[in-house]
Amino acid sequence: MLIHVVKSKIHRVKVTEANLHYIGSLTVDQDLLDAAGMIENEKVQVVNINNGSRLETYLIPGERKSGVVCLNGAAARWVQPGDLVLIISYAMLPLEQAKSFRPTVVFPDSETNALITNNE
Repeated sequence: MLIHVVKSKIHRVKVTEANLHYIGSLTVDQDLLDAAGMIENEKVQVVNINNGSRLETYLIPGERKSGVVCLNGAAARWVQPGDLVLIISYAMLPLEQAKSFRPTVVFPDSETNALITNNE
């Protein structure tokens, strides 16, 4: 049996842009992706702390040190620049491995989106 578990999370990051007319996806500063162990095209869940919405999309790496967090395409309807979001990725693990697995959680500065700490 395989169990879905949280693989990694970027906790309380500020949305910097919402681009309705882009093809789709979520652009995130490459430094944040690296710290969280997330990769280009990985499926993620975005949880908006400001309005409670949840959506699924995929990642596009943004420029390093830019602090960019931009929801693109239809996802842009669910956020406003300045909203705080959680970006969560999941993995499927065998039950016994899932019991002891510990996700990577990244805590960026909620104003600049610069990396503060993580639990690696």
